[in-house]
Amino acid sequence: MKTVNLKAYRAKEITLVNTVENGTKLEIEHKYSYNVNYSRTNTCKGEITLSASAKEHSEKFRIKVVMEGIFTFEDGVAKEKIHHETYKELFPYARALITTVTANAGIPPIVMPAIDIEKQSIYRFDGPIIPPKKDDN
Repeated sequence: MKTVNLKAYRAKEITLVNTVENGTKLEIEHKYSYNVNYSRTNTCKGEITLSASAKEHSEKFRIKVVMEGIFTFEDGVAKEKIHHETYKELFPYARALITTVTANAGIPPIVMPAIDIEKQSIYRFDGPIIPPKKDDN
């Protein structure tokens, strides 16, 4: 049973730098990040950042897509499950955007490899971060 529903999404940022000479072969490095912000109601906003760049010359070739989605979710669902499911809903849109932009730019299309988010560490802070007290001595 589906516990989250994607209500809307949009691309916040699309950046492409391509100053590579024709015929140059590049080794591409992929990076991913994902964050979820929760509201007081059963809604949240997920933001995914996908990027690919030349491993040795990122100043000559890089693409970055930042996409956000608005989701609703059922009562009582663990935040880790919401995090995983919202990522799985939003990732295909960001992935397709990178492939489309690179293909339409006249270069070999980049297809971001899928990752198993459920095997990734999720860092979560449920309360305010309180700095340690300074020693008054």
